[in-house]
Amino acid sequence: MKNQKKLKLGIPKGSLEEKTIELLNKAGYNIKLTERSYYPEIDDPEIQCILIRAQEIPHYVEIGKLDAGITGGDLILENKAKVVTVTDLEYTKRRLGKIKLALAVSKNSGIKSVKDLRGKTISTELVELTKDYLRKNKVKAKVEFSWGATEIKPSQFADAIVDIIDTGETLKAHNLKIIDTLMEISIKFIANKDSWQNKWKKEKIENLSLLLKGALAAQKRVGVMMHVPSKKLKEALKILPAIKKPTITKIIGENLYDLLTVAKEEEIRELIPKLKKAGCTGIVEFPLNKVVE
Repeated sequence: MKNQKKLKLGIPKGSLEEKTIELLNKAGYNIKLTERSYYPEIDDPEIQCILIRAQEIPHYVEIGKLDAGITGGDLILENKAKVVTVTDLEYTKRRLGKIKLALAVSKNSGIKSVKDLRGKTISTELVELTKDYLRKNKVKAKVEFSWGATEIKPSQFADAIVDIIDTGETLKAHNLKIIDTLMEISIKFIANKDSWQNKWKKEKIENLSLLLKGALAAQKRVGVMMHVPSKKLKEALKILPAIKKPTITKIIGENLYDLLTVAKEEEIRELIPKLKKAGCTGIVEFPLNKVVE
């Protein structure tokens, strides 16, 4: 159909590509990558996916070449892109959570603070953010654009770097240390301002945002179900996380209840032994696809 509505969605190519497509799959979209193609297939005829570098997504969303996209908060600031931030998506290429933008130097350099960088050279992929940071700290230094592998630059090619830090393992491998953190960064789901004013596109973007957030939330939690004797019900309820009220179902003809609840993944190893000790039986832990608040 020629007039079929389409939402153009930018997916970051590169380090975030695999995790982003995995998240979209968990959100309920079947995405298939074809070799040498920058247009992944998706089982929603109203969405057109375009693989493009995360660095370029803020610009193309701002000027309307893309209706929406997934990119880093640092890249939005670097591009000074005027876009709508729909939601934060706290994941990295290795884990769930935020990352840091940090100033780092060689452990052997003797540089202890940004003030020690006066007249020196800083290598970074985020030139404008780095210049803003230096202005705030009233430090004049040379800022050079890095085309990648920024962590190898100190001290042969630069005195310091400003770079994204995830786990910190890369810094350790290259004998670097953080001397300041510029900001914490999360992945952002962003939209073009005109697209956000379009009723159909806004609803499509909001629905996608809801499912993405639900898929992320599910990765941090698990479902738990169990049988509880009537006389042990109050004790079991005290053990369960207080944040969420469990679903309680009386088993007809039995002196038992079924309990169904959701718990944080890190809580479950302590929760199950306590429930067992309290008299619960048939305890089953199961993964979740989406948790929508």
